[in-house]
Amino acid sequence: MSKTYSYPFKLNIVQAYLDGPLGYRLLAKKYDVSSVQLIKNWVNQYQLYREAGLKRKKTKKKYTLRFKLNVLKFKLETGASYKETANAFGIGEPSIIANWKRLFMEGGAQRLNKPIGSPPKMPKSSRSSNQKTTQPKQKTDQVARENAQLREENNLLKIELA
Repeated sequence: MSKTYSYPFKLNIVQAYLDGPLGYRLLAKKYDVSSVQLIKNWVNQYQLYREAGLKRKKTKKKYTLRFKLNVLKFKLETGASYKETANAFGIGEPSIIANWKRLFMEGGAQRLNKPIGSPPKMPKSSRSSNQKTTQPKQKTDQVARENAQLREENNLLKIELA
């Protein structure tokens, strides 16, 4: 489980970095921060958005499929780093974009649109249904999903060619 850091704590470290001779590694060691990358992200967020960039967001932001595809297209076309791409689109964590890219490479646009986490549990009544009658339905559903995925990938390629 990852540790969360308070706003005053993050602000103190960012100010120490901006004001003093200590680098990211020494600050991480001095303040017992688990990752040097965290401090780099805090400094970047502070430089872009001042104090608001360090405050914890109340809700998790949801991004549309179109937005995710535009971000990935921008990164591909410009050759920008994850950090530069995140800054250009106002995304707090560059690792989000890396995750989107991984998901897209695994399963195309359909995988990008799929919510992450455990799928909802099936009701008990549908678990007891006959396996033979569900086989053709499962095959039809699989073909429909593959068809939708291919359509999304085709649309992405059209966007890239435009």
